[in-house]
Amino acid sequence: MPSRLTSRLASAFQWGVLIALSAAIAAFLLWIHAPAALMLGPLIAGIVVASSGGKVAFPLPPFVLAQGVVGCLIASMVPLSIVDDVLRHWLLFGAGVVLVVVVSSLLGWLMTRWQMMPGTTALWGTSAGAASVMTIMAEHYGADPRLVAFMQYLRVVLVAVIAAIVARLFGVTPVHVPHDIVWFPTVAWLPLAETLALAIVGPIIARRLRIPAGAFLVPLVLGIVLSHFGLIRIELPTWLLAASYAFVGWNVGLRFTRPLLIHALKALPVIFGATLTLIALCGAIAAAMVWLAGVDPLTAYLATSPGGSDSIAIIAASTNVDVSFVMAMQTVRMIAVLFLAPVLTKFIAERLRYPNDRPP
Repeated sequence: MPSRLTSRLASAFQWGVLIALSAAIAAFLLWIHAPAALMLGPLIAGIVVASSGGKVAFPLPPFVLAQGVVGCLIASMVPLSIVDDVLRHWLLFGAGVVLVVVVSSLLGWLMTRWQMMPGTTALWGTSAGAASVMTIMAEHYGADPRLVAFMQYLRVVLVAVIAAIVARLFGVTPVHVPHDIVWFPTVAWLPLAETLALAIVGPIIARRLRIPAGAFLVPLVLGIVLSHFGLIRIELPTWLLAASYAFVGWNVGLRFTRPLLIHALKALPVIFGATLTLIALCGAIAAAMVWLAGVDPLTAYLATSPGGSDSIAIIAASTNVDVSFVMAMQTVRMIAVLFLAPVLTKFIAERLRYPNDRPP
């Protein structure tokens, strides 16, 4: 009994440290007008706590609900005409999606050919999305699943941080500055209940139908349709958004445990270099979209950023960009990656088989 009490007190203390550190970092980021401060603060705090040896037990249901809330947020900002936009600009969307998948696969292929990482680890780690799918498949093919997971989630962190920095460099200020934020506004309770129901039921439907990334996508799609026809009104008070952003940030940050960092230490320069190279290549695709199609630079950059759709959604929602365009391309790419990347990566891996790799 004393050991159980001690364990609970230790857990409560670590949660207290995590929350306090998250609030402090987020407050600083808000003070310097950083985009998505309410997500980046908890994300950075999660990395600090986990890498310092903290073992915060992260509950899955609140994170799933948080993804549903973020999906509802984007649904409130994206009109149903997004479908027409995708169909009318199918060549632009198709080229953007295919190029991101191709450059990520090419980078992984080159790193594997040059034996920069053990076996086919680099091939799975550089895939632009579907992190959990890639980690599982990598283990089946004898690659190091811990390094794959580290590469995938490090990219999510760097994409979020770099996207926020790029937004700042482009002179885009957050939609809300600290003195404008009303943390506890007057709430319309019926629309709030409808929104929470969508954020809860959407992930349940996604789980039953086994839709990858469905906890975010299903509420997003249903929210767009239902709000368009006036069947619901999405209500998201600031305190609910702040909590949801925090859970999204913690979900990524707390994965960077000390054992994982120690395991990845030797390969850290290669992983950092590969991740930054992939982000730069996707940035080049964004530049081509700006030059050839006249897309706003920041909109194009966020739309082509490789991975972390929920993080990109939060950044897009907090800045003055074309959220519809960003989320349309992110969603199309997410679907394409979920279907194409595992097949393409498996195809390449089977032709780059090393002695220490084993087939499933």
